[in-house]
Amino acid sequence: MKTRSLLLGTFVAAMLASCSSSKTVLPYFTDISTIKEGTFPAENYLPEIKPDDELFISVTSVNPEATAIYNVPSVNPATREQFGVNITPTPKTYIVTTSGDIDFPELGRIHVAGMTVEQLQAKLTEDISKAVTDPMVSVELVNFHVNVAGEVNNPGSVKVTRNRFSILDAISAAGDMTPYGERSNVLLIREKDGKKEYVHLDMNSSEVLSSPYYYLEQNDYIYVEPNKVRQANSKYNQDNAFKLSVISTIVSASSVIASLVIALTVK
Repeated sequence: MKTRSLLLGTFVAAMLASCSSSKTVLPYFTDISTIKEGTFPAENYLPEIKPDDELFISVTSVNPEATAIYNVPSVNPATREQFGVNITPTPKTYIVTTSGDIDFPELGRIHVAGMTVEQLQAKLTEDISKAVTDPMVSVELVNFHVNVAGEVNNPGSVKVTRNRFSILDAISAAGDMTPYGERSNVLLIREKDGKKEYVHLDMNSSEVLSSPYYYLEQNDYIYVEPNKVRQANSKYNQDNAFKLSVISTIVSASSVIASLVIALTVK
């Protein structure tokens, strides 16, 4: 009797431990959740331009004619005249070559990989200032987007319209994690120097706020892993679906056999 009670107690304890370990801690940064205030070092981060990036560059000044040569139109004037379409030409975008360069009107080939948009803007302003008085140069990273997948409410591609975009911004843009998202194991995949690197981030820890992966780069991929409850539910649903499929097949086969038997009996 004592042995049975001991075994039963051990079994119940094991079950409770299993249930406890499968729970997901829902809040972020639990290590500072009870601390009223504090500070973290702020990083002056800006994304760097990479090969295959798409840049929008516009040059203006008080004298538009002086800067017109630096703005190659994206619409062919001959095409507009041929079809009689009144389209206002806009400055074209520049695709950074695999060697990290762009060909810019009048200035020629410029190596831009490794620069931030602000550094490129400053360089272009300095170079164009030699021929134009007070030029105003605008540089934008057109292709800056990140992908968020897994246990978030709105998975998909997130278009980034500012220079600094954090992993918290990305998760918020994806509608936050679902209750089934494993906050302690968020995977981030990044392409760097021709290689794909990955890191697992613990969103329950405030160390993420000072991580070199806190701010995202163009084309970063974020995957929120499903917790044990979601995985167990998925397996249960798959097993049930398989069982229903088998039962349906057996019922269909039985129906066919019954029909054949009835047909042969009637004859």
